[in-house]
Amino acid sequence: FDFCQAEGKKRPSENLGQVLFGERIEPSPYRFTFNKKETCTSVCTKTYDTTKPEDKQKLDFLKKSMLLNYQHHWIVDNMPVTWCYDVEDGQRFCNPGFPIGCYITEDGHPKDACVINSEFHEKDTFYIFNHVDIKIFYHVVENEARGARLVAAKLEPKSYKHTHPDKPDCSGVPMDISNKANGEVKIAYTYSVSFHEEKDIRWASRWDYILESMPHTHIQWFSIMNSLVIVLFLSGMVAMIMLRTLHKDIARYNQMDSTEDAQEEFGWKLVHGDIFRPPRKGMLLSVFLGSGTQILIMTFVTLFFACLGFLSPANRGALMTCAVVLWVLLGTPAGYVAARFYKSFGGEKWKTNVLLTSFLCPGIVFADFFIMNLILWGEGSSAAIPFGTLVAILALWFCISVPLTFIGAYFGFKKNAIEHPVRTNQIPRQIPEQSFYTKPLPGIVMGGILPFGCIFIQLFFILNSIWSHQMYYMFGFLFLVFIILVITCSEATILLCYFHLCAEDYHWQWRSFLTSGFTAVYFLIYAIHYFFSKLQITGTASTILYFGYTMIMVLIFFLFTG
Repeated sequence: FDFCQAEGKKRPSENLGQVLFGERIEPSPYRFTFNKKETCTSVCTKTYDTTKPEDKQKLDFLKKSMLLNYQHHWIVDNMPVTWCYDVEDGQRFCNPGFPIGCYITEDGHPKDACVINSEFHEKDTFYIFNHVDIKIFYHVVENEARGARLVAAKLEPKSYKHTHPDKPDCSGVPMDISNKANGEVKIAYTYSVSFHEEKDIRWASRWDYILESMPHTHIQWFSIMNSLVIVLFLSGMVAMIMLRTLHKDIARYNQMDSTEDAQEEFGWKLVHGDIFRPPRKGMLLSVFLGSGTQILIMTFVTLFFACLGFLSPANRGALMTCAVVLWVLLGTPAGYVAARFYKSFGGEKWKTNVLLTSFLCPGIVFADFFIMNLILWGEGSSAAIPFGTLVAILALWFCISVPLTFIGAYFGFKKNAIEHPVRTNQIPRQIPEQSFYTKPLPGIVMGGILPFGCIFIQLFFILNSIWSHQMYYMFGFLFLVFIILVITCSEATILLCYFHLCAEDYHWQWRSFLTSGFTAVYFLIYAIHYFFSKLQITGTASTILYFGYTMIMVLIFFLFTG
């Protein structure tokens, strides 16, 4: 964008999480001195001559961004500068960004931010917010050494057509850019800043302003209740099966003395000679289980730390950094679990198993990520990840994660295989004709619905915080939902597994992985619905990016739930 640039200032350094999320912080040309009031200070003036093609291109880009409601995001002392305005029922809403400008349509209908000022009335015209009134609130520290702490920064975007750009007075008509205007367009950028003492806000609680402007907590409690009802229902069913049916069956077994009665087996007893037959594609299943364990532990630890408040929005990028570092360090459990299962499936090719565990799922994620990055590079986006960071991620993966996976696999293969309580028969048993409900596909499709029902309200807020730049701070709720999700997935799978063992179908390993793993497919469908209903994304590159990043999330979620 062609806004005022800060000359010769260094860019602030960023951590891994910010770089991966494409958050770039630029230095600003607006200079403040504490407690020194400024009124209508000029920053710079940009002149566009619409007869010159390069100037026209810059101006058109500015117009397009106003049409799409692009936002400035400013930071003062690590606090987002918020723009607060009144919404209906006397509530104030605080937005952590403010628009570049706004547009009045050809039939005089104001779009987005143009509703805030009745002076914006010219048809088919853009209004640019070229002046900001900044209010900085501070809290004087009494007991320590004399000093003040900034507790909030708010601004009001204004639009003024400065008649004398060299001596701006910040009054008069708004700065309008007609869509059909030709000739010279001059935009002078100015600002005013004032300092106010705020005794009520403590420095420690200065982030609480987010909570005021997001009245979503009642929805959260409702969703938690909804999820808990599902969990209770499932637990009840599992408990009933475990206690009543299995208890009755086992009691009947123990009463059998004469051998004649023992011939009449039924239901799940019939498959005891086949239940531990190794699954088809056991290699892939063990690799998925290894990677899933890695992701499960990573999610648990990250959310646990976030609950304790280590990863609040004040530490930019901390959440992502924490997740990536944990994921790299958790190679050992992945290798161990994959090796244990592979060995118990009777697998021999341990080298292939270790290599696949350390390269298959991370490789898919990295390849997807790399392709997205190429698109960002091609579009010249600032969110593109620099080459150095890519090398750093590869180094983390190859030099730390892979060796740790090998160590885990070594211990996994050294231990004896998991002992099975019953012998497997030589000849596989024939599976009888299945009813519609116990066929693999319907069972798997039904299994994903319940876990998805637990999470979809949280999913809305998470997608909002990723794509619509809203702060996500409800980690307590998220941790609860995470625990509920883990329980629901396990219980739904146990139930369905029991039903199809009763129907004498002993292929349970893949099926139980896919039953709860199918939640990820519902997640994908929800993400597609979100794309079409909530986001106004235009252009092929943006669409590919959205779905590219969504596929990464879906894969991780699939491994996690499975």
